[in-house]
Amino acid sequence: MQSIRDRLEIILSRLANRAADEKVYTKLYAEAARAAADASDARRKAGVSLGPLDGRIVSIKDLFDVAGEPTTAGSLIRASAEPAARDAAIVQRLRQAGAVILGKTNMTEFAFTAIGDNPHHGTPGNAADAGLIPGGSSSGAGVAIGEGTSDISIGSDTGGSVRIPASLNGIVGFKPTARRVPLTGAFPLSITLDSIGPLARSVADCAIADAVMAGEELAALQPVSLAGLRVGIPRGVLFDETQEQVAEAFEACIDRIGRAGARAADLSIDDLIAEMRAATRRGTIASMEGAEIHADWLASGASVPVDPHVTGPLTRALAVPASAYIRTIRRRAELAALMDERLEAVDVLALPTVPMVAPSIAAMAGDEELRDKTEGLLLRNTQVANQFDLCAISLPMTGTKLPAGLMLVGKHGHDSHLLRIAAAVETLLGR
Repeated sequence: MQSIRDRLEIILSRLANRAADEKVYTKLYAEAARAAADASDARRKAGVSLGPLDGRIVSIKDLFDVAGEPTTAGSLIRASAEPAARDAAIVQRLRQAGAVILGKTNMTEFAFTAIGDNPHHGTPGNAADAGLIPGGSSSGAGVAIGEGTSDISIGSDTGGSVRIPASLNGIVGFKPTARRVPLTGAFPLSITLDSIGPLARSVADCAIADAVMAGEELAALQPVSLAGLRVGIPRGVLFDETQEQVAEAFEACIDRIGRAGARAADLSIDDLIAEMRAATRRGTIASMEGAEIHADWLASGASVPVDPHVTGPLTRALAVPASAYIRTIRRRAELAALMDERLEAVDVLALPTVPMVAPSIAAMAGDEELRDKTEGLLLRNTQVANQFDLCAISLPMTGTKLPAGLMLVGKHGHDSHLLRIAAAVETLLGR
């Protein structure tokens, strides 16, 4: 049986070979990871285990505090920030569970934007084809799993930032119900919408990491029976402009789920989506809350370059009055309650995670209009789970030339049930 230390050294040597052009990781903790790997190997030899995460190689997004260093959140502004006094809550929990924390992964600046590009650290190339976008904001997290330099990556998801890179890199990405996993020591984008979730190659690995981070009892993941499962398909605006290959792969998935005994039926939520769009017309919740976090440097001007795709929306949101923000938050709570009622008719919603496969990095860099349109499409389906306070997971679909994702959306707080459904669907679709 290969030791954890040997596996770690293989990954470290792979990363060392491309150190001059490293875009997936922003920082490596080689010595600390070696010590953690050796400790895990020693426990294994002695017949002792800290649980299913013991010895797993884990990377964390560049917005989680690690004691003694500034948390840069993909930005040059924070390079001289106060060093973190302690590890983020989730980092503490991962370490206590025996995880070998390898390093911090690249991200879009301040976790804003969904393409996955970063003007300071470079853009990690997609794991399926390095010329394609990785998806964001947890860009490095998605590529690290896709390329095999982490077993589990921890990202954050405010509008789809775990599920978009999961979909585009052909892996699993889970967004839990917000606030189930503590945000302490995670650099914020939106206090209302932020949630911390894992990316991995299997639902089981996501479930283990999620339970550890949420501080829950670790139990074996029991897939549900698909017979009689009620699957709602929110056809309408969320299916517009879906690429043909993605649409065909999705219908094939639904067909297989139906043949396994699940009952799939259309469930319209277009009215609630239209109401949410109306409620956030003055400014999105993420941009308004993000503008407050960054108000000081936005007002005075940054002393170092900042991605214009970040400064533009945040500067505009800074001008939205507090009364409009409060009204938006109140309306969001009402609409989330209406969504809860609507979802009582089903066990889970199913739809494409994003309506496309990854476009090229060059195309996004060369055409602002196309970039904006692509970003809107990438966020369109995933952000519904954040806006309406739900949990969601992206699973890889088969039958497309490039990776594409199937998204299952669960009710607020029904995370463990969603993971059990996802485990059954994953088995059915075949890894």
